[in-house]
Formats: sequence, C-alpha cells, structure tokens
Amino acid sequence: MTDWNAGVIEDFRANGGELTGEMAGAPIVLVHHTGAKSGQERVAPLMYQKLDGGSIAIFASKAGAPEHPHWFANLRANPDTTIEIGDGTRAVHARVADPEERDRIWAEQKRAWPQFAGYEEKAEGRKIPVVILEPR
Repeated sequence: MTDWNAGVIEDFRANGGELTGEMAGAPIVLVHHTGAKSGQERVAPLMYQKLDGGSIAIFASKAGAPEHPHWFANLRANPDTTIEIGDGTRAVHARVADPEERDRIWAEQKRAWPQFAGYEEKAEGRKIPVVILEPR
C-alpha cells in the first residue's frame, strides 16, 4: 500500500467516513479485497458513485495507467467482499458492469469528476472497467 493510500484510509476512519484536506467532499469507499494469488486481504480507497438499490460503482482507472489496478483482478477472483462506507461496513458482491451500464455510469462519473476524463485519455485506449458493488 502506498503512503498516500495509507493516509487516506487513516483520515477516512478517523473522521467517520469523511475525508479532510484536499480530498474533502470526495465520495470515498474503502474496498476490502483478497489477493487473487497471495490470499492476503488488502484495502483500497476508491472514489465511488451511488447507484439505485444501495449499489455503488467504482472505477478501475488507476489514474490512467496502461494496466488495470490489482484490486480489479482480486475482485474478479473473489467477488464477495466488504466495504467501509460512511461510518459503517457492508457486505457486497462485485461484478463488472455490462457495456451499456458501464457507458452510462462512466459518462456520469466524467461529468461529476472531470479528472476521470483525463484518466481515460491518459490510458491510451485501455477501456477503464466499471465495477458494481451490490449489497448481499
């Protein structure tokens, strides 16, 4: 885990699921995921978008890197997991959005948080996956 991620996680937990400083107001969720190869539990702080029915969407942007983030492969291998959102913990099931829902959700994310359009451009053709976390 990077120092930046560790700091975000600490800030999130210390403030009841809210962030302070430069990230104040950003919708952040802590996604627990089990390593596909290692079996070790990890935590990733990620921006999310609320969806209907208590589901949320997260984005495998990796800030526009040419490859998907490790958490994406981990959730595909182990889709039943937990998240920390606000001041609570929820059990969820992860699934990759189908193409139609992905395009709709992704367009809204770019509208609400323009840096995601920059991530898409920087990814140079890598289609950034959208993952739906559904309550279980």
